[in-house]
Amino acid sequence: MTDTAARVKISAEVDQHLDAAAAESGTTASVDVNGLNDLLMGTWSDIRRTAREFAKDPALHRRDGLSLEEQRERALGQLHLLVENGSVHRAFPKAVGGLEDNGGNITAFEELVTADPSLQIKGGVQWGLFGSAIVQLGTERHHHLLPPIMNLEVPGAFAMTEIGHGSDVASIATTATYDAEAHEFVITTPFRAAWKQFLGNAGRDGKAAVVFAQLVTKGVNHGVHALYVPIRDENGFLPGIQGEDDGWKGGLNGIDNGTLAFDAVRVPRENLLNKYGDVAEDGTYTSAIDSPGRRFFTMLGTLVQGRVSLDGSATAASALGLAIAIRYGNERRQFTAGTDEEEVLLDYQRHQRRLLPRLATTYAQTFAHDELLRKFDAVFSGAEDTDDDRQDLETLAAALKPLSTWHALDTLQEAREACGGAGFMAENRLVGLRADLDVYVTFEGDNNVLLQLVAKRLLTDFSSKFKNADAGALAAYVVGQAAEAAYHGTGLRTVAQTIRDFGSTARSVKELRETNVQRELLTDRVETMISELAGRLRPASKMSKKDAADLFNSQQNELIEAARAHAELLQWEAFTRALEKVEDAGTKQVLSWLHDVFGLGLIEKHLAWYLIHGRLSPQRAQAVTAYIDRLLARLRPHAQDLVDAFGYSQEHLRAPIASGAEAVRQEEARAYYRDLKASGNAPVPEKKKR
Repeated sequence: MTDTAARVKISAEVDQHLDAAAAESGTTASVDVNGLNDLLMGTWSDIRRTAREFAKDPALHRRDGLSLEEQRERALGQLHLLVENGSVHRAFPKAVGGLEDNGGNITAFEELVTADPSLQIKGGVQWGLFGSAIVQLGTERHHHLLPPIMNLEVPGAFAMTEIGHGSDVASIATTATYDAEAHEFVITTPFRAAWKQFLGNAGRDGKAAVVFAQLVTKGVNHGVHALYVPIRDENGFLPGIQGEDDGWKGGLNGIDNGTLAFDAVRVPRENLLNKYGDVAEDGTYTSAIDSPGRRFFTMLGTLVQGRVSLDGSATAASALGLAIAIRYGNERRQFTAGTDEEEVLLDYQRHQRRLLPRLATTYAQTFAHDELLRKFDAVFSGAEDTDDDRQDLETLAAALKPLSTWHALDTLQEAREACGGAGFMAENRLVGLRADLDVYVTFEGDNNVLLQLVAKRLLTDFSSKFKNADAGALAAYVVGQAAEAAYHGTGLRTVAQTIRDFGSTARSVKELRETNVQRELLTDRVETMISELAGRLRPASKMSKKDAADLFNSQQNELIEAARAHAELLQWEAFTRALEKVEDAGTKQVLSWLHDVFGLGLIEKHLAWYLIHGRLSPQRAQAVTAYIDRLLARLRPHAQDLVDAFGYSQEHLRAPIASGAEAVRQEEARAYYRDLKASGNAPVPEKKKR
């Protein structure tokens, strides 16, 4: 049988299986758009709807063609509109007029990406970083600083990153040395690579900053701490402060990013944000956390909300891009398929392959993000605030933020290409969103660094299983691992699969679409990757620091891939749990197909791993792709409903190609040719003349 004939046979068997499954269930596939929208809006749905309605205001929208100064002035004015609307107080303490609603605050913040990412991120700098650092790292003695931050009387910067160290915050070089006689900290930038870099609000608007520096008192460095430091008045920089404007960037040009440096700048002792470490008047340092390393990571952990909000914002941007591209693909016609009528783009299989799997991923990310948001709120509200809870939150955010931000760039680029030249026009928003979201993959933690942190946590959890294990337990594990390796290595599992399938692709599909089978395959990959890494890295405990570091570096790529596999599994599990909540039978059928496209898409992406490790037979691997292709064909009639369920109106999309105008244009063209043909005046094609 030729490859083509084999593919046709497989497709036919898959269709037969899907038809039989549909007939057995008695369900007609359909989408209850409003009901699905309720699910997608998440836990804080009322706040999300209110924020999304506010985002329709044209005064909040990005405007192309402005100069750099005009963009910055517009973004600052938009922040004042947020203050007037009461949009910025949710997360602040009730004692200063806030609501202490952390989950609701992030929910509302995420919706600003539909208006203007520059507005969103500038607001995030002001209230999510600068203001939040004072709340999370300071104590009640700092609460008097909050009202002018909340009402934008004091715009501020979050001065952590240094050009010399980037993601390596523990190694920043700026110092804050305590002068016991003056009861002041002296803040110093010792060399050019220690300048604070890429700081929002530093280039023009900022009047103060939360500055991270190595705290030195009585000759001892107690590690990185944060201080509140005034930087400007109405006349410009204060004495000892230097700074430069970063100028034009690849996106987010409404934000005045800049640099800061400090030349023996003095601030009062009380300006130390002292929740996790304090200095007495005589210079004595105290902290409730003895370990400097644990203290440092606890401080950084309080600032995790940036990663949480970026996960949600990137997912929203992906949904926007798909809403635009799928609407356009449903209306734009090109080429004929054996008839006089041109086909709409989304009827072509390749177009479905380009957009619908990305739609499935966006759904998975939406559900995973809501779970992350609930975990964040539980920790920050104090409802679930143990050390383990905080570590779990940090790991979850570090796992999901990389995948969603990378997915946003990939999706917006594919959506742009799927819309052809029209997608490249600024008015249709895709290129602007793509440019503005580009930096999301590196700020609030470079994605690769974050995944490495996740992998380290996974390895720690893995090793903890055997921390207190006796020799018998360890021996049993080693024997079990060896037996499993032998089992997979001989191909026994794949042979068993082939025998069980009896040459029928339908049998393969029936198993692959089972939730527990998908879970087993996805979980097995994560566990196997982690156990293999643990085995390779085990000798490090007996090596010198240099040799251990070299060994770890040799496995860095595998570490990141294992963490990515773990994050993908988290998203799949969240999608699975969300699917269980759907009550409408027709919607559940469509969403089940979308869920399978996501889960099997992950397996298809890593087919080489599953084949090499003996987890799938070649026949079953072939069935994965065939099943996805047939599912996409069944999802195609529901694609518009699935993006409509995101709940974005034309005021949010603001893309002419997604407004219905393309359908009008296409109908005008079709009507012209129909009338011309009916008139008998149409010229005869050359081929028919021969």
